[in-house]
Amino acid sequence: MKFFHKRGHTVGLAPGTPVFVGDRKTDKARITVIDYTDAALQEREIERVEDCYGFRDTETVTWLNVNGVHDVDVIRQLCDHFGIHPLVQEDIVNTTQRPKLEEFDDYVYIVLRMLSREPGGELQSEQVSVVLARNVVISFQERPGDVFEPTRDRLRTHKGRIRKLGADYLAYALLDAVVDNYFLIFEPHGEKIEALEETLVSNPDPEHLMAIRAMKRELIFLRKSVWPLRELLAGLLRTETKLIRHQTGVYLRDVYDHTIQVIETIETYRDSVSGMLDIYLTSISNRMNEVMKVLTIIATIFIPLTFIAGIYGMNFEFMPELKWPWAYFAVLGIMAVVAVFMAAYFRRKRWL
Repeated sequence: MKFFHKRGHTVGLAPGTPVFVGDRKTDKARITVIDYTDAALQEREIERVEDCYGFRDTETVTWLNVNGVHDVDVIRQLCDHFGIHPLVQEDIVNTTQRPKLEEFDDYVYIVLRMLSREPGGELQSEQVSVVLARNVVISFQERPGDVFEPTRDRLRTHKGRIRKLGADYLAYALLDAVVDNYFLIFEPHGEKIEALEETLVSNPDPEHLMAIRAMKRELIFLRKSVWPLRELLAGLLRTETKLIRHQTGVYLRDVYDHTIQVIETIETYRDSVSGMLDIYLTSISNRMNEVMKVLTIIATIFIPLTFIAGIYGMNFEFMPELKWPWAYFAVLGIMAVVAVFMAAYFRRKRWL
């Protein structure tokens, strides 16, 4: 998971110059199309960008999905045909954008972050750009693999109302799929935080400090990816564009509510992780205090014993006890009685 990308090679270029910013890839961009009405659907992969040109200004609803925004030539050629502004093209290939909404006369441009986890548990973030035009939705992804497969299945099997409604409902379905996937990303955090809190109280370890730091870093990244969605969806609800119909606003409000839940969950987890650091420091301090208490009690018990041993270690000639046959055992007995008495006193005071 990368938090920062270098953008130095874009400095000094003219505004609207599309330059890819992100993890460089060598594979060719892949374009798939789903064109449908309530009665029929066709799905295929596009070999040439020119094959997409016939889907502009049709009466069917078309979803063009582009995998591979690193192929700048393909992005420029496709966007030029559909009349997408050069500044938007620049944002599409720059994968460091924050979630945002931009409205134009003929289309709406949306940027959001799609999150996923690798098999090893590492968090991956991918920029998804969505262009909503008349009867056309174009989505741009960094790489193959996404959370839109349930949406494709609903289109193929004619489940629900997705094929009865327009392109704005399709755009809503894509937003909803991304937001709902956030809940799956956050599920492991709750269990990890709860287990880690119990461990920190009973057995804090330096490795736990590294786990807290990694979790805090990840939550900060999640907050950065999700928080702007609130503003984005609020803008969609307030928009006056004719591309989003009034009945679609009901569904957008539902996505907005889900986004608020996600944000509140992140804030709760962040507070818990911040409190876990205090728990760790407190547990370490308590453990040190316990160790120091035991050592202090041991030292306190041995102080009078050392005093007695010191007296009888002096090389005076006239010490009557030295001539007694049982003097050695008597001194050991006195020392044992003193030690037992002090230990009993400490226990009574609940210092032990």
